[in-house]
Amino acid sequence: MNLHLLRIFSTVAQHQSFSRAAEALHISQPAVSKGVREFEAQLGIPLLERGPRGVHLTEAGRILVKHARDLFAAEQSARESLDALRGLQQGTLRVGASTTIATYFLPPLLGVFYRMHPTIELRLTSANTSTIADLLIQRELDVALVEGPLETAGMIVTPWHEDELVFIAATGHRLAGRKQPLGMSDLEEETIVMRERGSGTRDVAWDALRSAGWTPRRILEVSSNEAIARVVAAGLGVGIVSSVVADDHIAMGRLTTLSIKGLIIRRSLTRLFLPDRQPSPATAAFNSLLDRGYTSQPRRGTPS
Repeated sequence: MNLHLLRIFSTVAQHQSFSRAAEALHISQPAVSKGVREFEAQLGIPLLERGPRGVHLTEAGRILVKHARDLFAAEQSARESLDALRGLQQGTLRVGASTTIATYFLPPLLGVFYRMHPTIELRLTSANTSTIADLLIQRELDVALVEGPLETAGMIVTPWHEDELVFIAATGHRLAGRKQPLGMSDLEEETIVMRERGSGTRDVAWDALRSAGWTPRRILEVSSNEAIARVVAAGLGVGIVSSVVADDHIAMGRLTTLSIKGLIIRRSLTRLFLPDRQPSPATAAFNSLLDRGYTSQPRRGTPS
């Protein structure tokens, strides 16, 4: 079985598209199509069904995809073992983080790591919590940091940093400037702007609202923290975001925070580990930086 052709097939299966697979693999679409045809010819069985609505796996394709994940995990494990022998002189560090962490918390740390180890190639993946967990399980990440509660068998979850979610509104909003904390009833007629399902921020916020005995009548789901801030600044409802997301907009006078009586939403940002995985030297060095950088410093500080 040709591993190169297997990788092409797996990428097509993952993206359900020849064109998107070509982009991911940095090769031409004809080369992807040719590779899949050659692979199917080698195996003597069709793996993909091509139709006007896209690409779908055959039964054989579904079976092979499961085995491919194991094969590529073993391949990555072998690469990590070799990286360990090379130390910190070369190699790649793949950091994955849910959106808020990737946008607001990680950039200073990545800058520090790059200055310390400029020969290590850095790759940052930003996605929601569930996707980051899946990528770690598939050994496509070396470091995984997420925002929301997570229950995944066989994975170690440890606290990394504390964060607070806040309610935000445009400075000209009818509820802005109230000196007394608002009650949940004050939000009854408001559209609540939140992250999409699968987001750690969404899960934490939703659990807090449910614990307070309140369910929003209208919800606007937005898949970006920055987009939430801008939508709310335009006057479309009340948003729930991490305080670090709101800071710059508040400083520019676009947004204000709303105090809700009896409701403070705090959460632990967490690190994910696979218990049977030995970290590479680059991974161990970055983990050490995480330990030193955010255990006792302000949320937007830079490690010393």
